[in-house]
Amino acid sequence: MARILSIDYGKKRTGLAVTDPLQIIPGGLATVATSELFDYLRQYIAKEPVERIVIGEPRQPNGQPSENLARVQQFVNRWRKAVPDVPIEYYDERFTSVLAHRAMIDGGLGKKARQNKAIVDEISATIILQDYMSSRH
Repeated sequence: MARILSIDYGKKRTGLAVTDPLQIIPGGLATVATSELFDYLRQYIAKEPVERIVIGEPRQPNGQPSENLARVQQFVNRWRKAVPDVPIEYYDERFTSVLAHRAMIDGGLGKKARQNKAIVDEISATIILQDYMSSRH
């Protein structure tokens, strides 16, 4: 089997998470500068088989599109044209940042670590992936 990779796409930074090859356990992969995301993913996929990519669909709590949705859609369209053999699909990411902060607190991370947005982005990507995996079973 191949991995499933998830993306928490941000204007400046993007969190990534990935499953193990058997698609049982999701885990944080990295946080990369969004400007380097496309190249990072191409390099990663050249080394590791990836079945699909799940990207957080940013919406406001009321379901309306957030300001970041247009950037996410541009990335998805670019990916679909350049790498059609690795499908990319949207998954609702509402509340993942809140859940990431809660997980950090519950995990005992100190205030300074919780302010590290790169960690929050990676945890958010992991939550998106976990939710996506749960929805498939």
